Amino acid sequence: MAPNTSQLDPAVLELGQLFADAGFELSLVGGPVRDLFLHRTSPDLDFTTNATPDEILAVAKKWADSHWEMGREFGTIGFRKRKPGGGVLLVEVTTYRAEAYDPESRKPAVAFGTSLEDDLARRDFTTNAMALRLPSLELVDPHGGAADLAAGILRTPGTPEQSFSDDPLRMMRAARFASQLGLSVHPEVRRAMAEMAGRITIISAERVRDELIKLICGADPRAGVDLLVETGLAELVLPEVPALKLETDEHHRHKDVYQHSLQVLEQAAALETGPDGPVPGPDFVLRFAALMHDVGKPKTRRFEPGGAVSFRHHDLAGAKLTARRMKALRFANDSIKAVSRLVELHMRFYGYGDAGWTDSAVRRYVTDAGPVLERLHRLTRSDVTTRNQRKADRLSFAYDDLEQRIAVLAEREELDSIRPDLDGAAIMAMLGLKPGPVVGRAYKFLLEQRMELGPQSAEDAEAALRAWWAQQPQSRAAER
Repeated sequence: MAPNTSQLDPAVLELGQLFADAGFELSLVGGPVRDLFLHRTSPDLDFTTNATPDEILAVAKKWADSHWEMGREFGTIGFRKRKPGGGVLLVEVTTYRAEAYDPESRKPAVAFGTSLEDDLARRDFTTNAMALRLPSLELVDPHGGAADLAAGILRTPGTPEQSFSDDPLRMMRAARFASQLGLSVHPEVRRAMAEMAGRITIISAERVRDELIKLICGADPRAGVDLLVETGLAELVLPEVPALKLETDEHHRHKDVYQHSLQVLEQAAALETGPDGPVPGPDFVLRFAALMHDVGKPKTRRFEPGGAVSFRHHDLAGAKLTARRMKALRFANDSIKAVSRLVELHMRFYGYGDAGWTDSAVRRYVTDAGPVLERLHRLTRSDVTTRNQRKADRLSFAYDDLEQRIAVLAEREELDSIRPDLDGAAIMAMLGLKPGPVVGRAYKFLLEQRMELGPQSAEDAEAALRAWWAQQPQSRAAER
């Protein structure tokens, strides 16, 4: 197994020659080297050198179109270079270094090193502890990373205990690489993860969040989530998920709700679209909602007469738990809102096939989903994991029918942007009102009319508004 160096951008060799001419070493290192073995392209390129940050700048500043120094305290200088044929090359060059965490600190303590081999020894995993010397393209692999990659094994260069003590986030990264690259974690690494899981608590929420996003968006997120749960890490970073292992599905069709949720996650990922579709994959919002959609069940479980188990309103409880967890992990508000909305709405469809919905109910479904409608379609379909094929087909046909009705109404009524037939200015002009709560109530009334009846003429909307206004206390008070 050898790296596919033919896919390297010529600018990489050019940069290596610049450093060599200046009397410094430069090596491509870490993930970009690993990806050359996997025939994957890395969007960002990481280099390591024996040059100091000041010397790095002196060598490469004129080569690049721009640079940044935000990582200078860690020995890192970033560069941006435009490619002749279009596109941009993003490069980070870091002085040889070693990192370690103080037991009470959330930030790494940085010590600069003097050799490539020492730098590689402090890397997280053997598959990331490989380097290509530049411009010679000599492979440096002192820890057998290429062999481990070929065998599909994830190991650490030294003992896993030392590696995870230096940077506890590496335990999360192990789960991420299980998801992204399909690597099996070596038993010694798995054992250390379980024994040292509590060490993850010194890592900032933001760093944990970023690893979780990469894990969920990997090729096999189920493997990554399973590893977090089995090693106890999930109890500390995402406790709502392992809690699902305690619950039995109300239909008794699954080993537990946890396994059901992992299956829904897999099925949701399979329904993502290409880049030009409505839900381009990998889509974190859809996948995370699929994983979290039933986290309200432990809190709402009730034992009914006759031995049945119910989880009434677990959708609402789950939406709150999901939002709370995402806030703790410092997710952006837009992501929190989208994921929790999907969790809240994932049960809304059930019953459609039996009772049918009025046009008003269809309008409300679309309006309540808003920008996550396409994801809701996929989440709802993914939530069917029953082994009863007739039931699965019935639910699928019912949802086909609902999507068709949504399409027909959307074409006729512009469902994407349902608004009352009169806006706020028209309401104030008709009723002689100034801006205030009463105008808001009138607007809400007209929106309800729009939901129930569909589009109305301006005359009908005005008549309905006048009839509503005649019943309001403010109207009667004005008459007196």
